[in-house]
Amino acid sequence: MTHLHHAALGSSASVFLSLILVFTALLYLKGWLSLHSSAVKHHSAWRAFSFLTGLFLIWIAVASPIAALDHELLTIHMLQHLLLMTLAPPLIWLGAPGGPMSHALPQRLIEGLLPVWQSRTGETFGKLLGRHSFAWLAACAALIGWHTPTLFALGMRSPAWHLFEQLSFLATGLLFWRPVVQPPSRSSRQDLSLILYLFFATLPCDILSGFLVFSDRVIYPMYFSSSHLLVFSALVDQQCAAALMWTCVTIVYLVAGAILTMRLLSPQTFPHVDLAQRKPSGTGIGHSVSHSLEAL
Repeated sequence: MTHLHHAALGSSASVFLSLILVFTALLYLKGWLSLHSSAVKHHSAWRAFSFLTGLFLIWIAVASPIAALDHELLTIHMLQHLLLMTLAPPLIWLGAPGGPMSHALPQRLIEGLLPVWQSRTGETFGKLLGRHSFAWLAACAALIGWHTPTLFALGMRSPAWHLFEQLSFLATGLLFWRPVVQPPSRSSRQDLSLILYLFFATLPCDILSGFLVFSDRVIYPMYFSSSHLLVFSALVDQQCAAALMWTCVTIVYLVAGAILTMRLLSPQTFPHVDLAQRKPSGTGIGHSVSHSLEAL
C-alpha cells in the first residue's frame, strides 16, 4: 500500500512545522528572559530546559528525518505516538509555559483574551478540560481509536488526517499530564487520586500492546511492503512497536507514580511548589489575563 501522506507532506511540511516549533521556543525564551531578569521573581533555568526539551521531542516526532520513516516501520510510528503523548507533554508542563508566554505575547492580544476567558462558555469549557475523568477518557480514546486498523489506515493514506492524528495525540497528552504535573491544589487526597489516575491509564496501553505483541498475524497490512527495512518482518516490527510502547509507558507512569507516592508519604520532603509561579505585580486587564494564562 502506498503511503500517500508521506509523499504529500514532504520536506516543505517538515520545514513549516520546524519553524512553528522554533518560533514557540523563541517566544518562550523571550518571556523566560524577562522573568529571569526581573527583580520580582526568578524563573528557574531547569524549567526552560524542560520546555525546550519537550519541544525538541515534538520536533523529532513530526519533522525530523526519523519521522519520515513512520511509513516504513510501525516501531517508528509508535515512537512518534510515545513522544507526542507520553514524553513531551510532562516536559512542556514542567516548563510552566503560562508565565513566560504571558510576558512574551503582545499585551493587546492578552487583553483581547479576557472576555473569552471569563465568559460562561469559557468557564464551562475550562471546567470540562480540568476534569480528570475527561482527560483520562480523551487520552484513552485517542490511543485506542487511532490504533484501530480502519483509523490507522486513514491516517496513513491522508495527509490531513495524519496531521490531525498527531495533533490529537499531543493535545490529549497535554490534557492528560496537566493534572499530574500542575494540579490546582496539593493534598494527600489529591496525590492518591492521581496515583490511581496513572495506574488506570496504563490499562489501555497494556491491553493494546499485549494484543499486538502476542498476535500471530499482522494487524496493519500496509507494513507488509515496507517493513523489510533493517531486515524486520512485518510481524517482528509489530512486536517491537508494541514492546516499545509497553516498556516506555510503564516506566514513565511508574516514575510519575513513585514521585507522587513519595510526596504522599513525605510531604515535608516534597513540599508543594506552585508551578505556575504567578507574578504579583501589575494591574488592570492585562494583569488579569496574564494571571489567568500563568495559571496554565
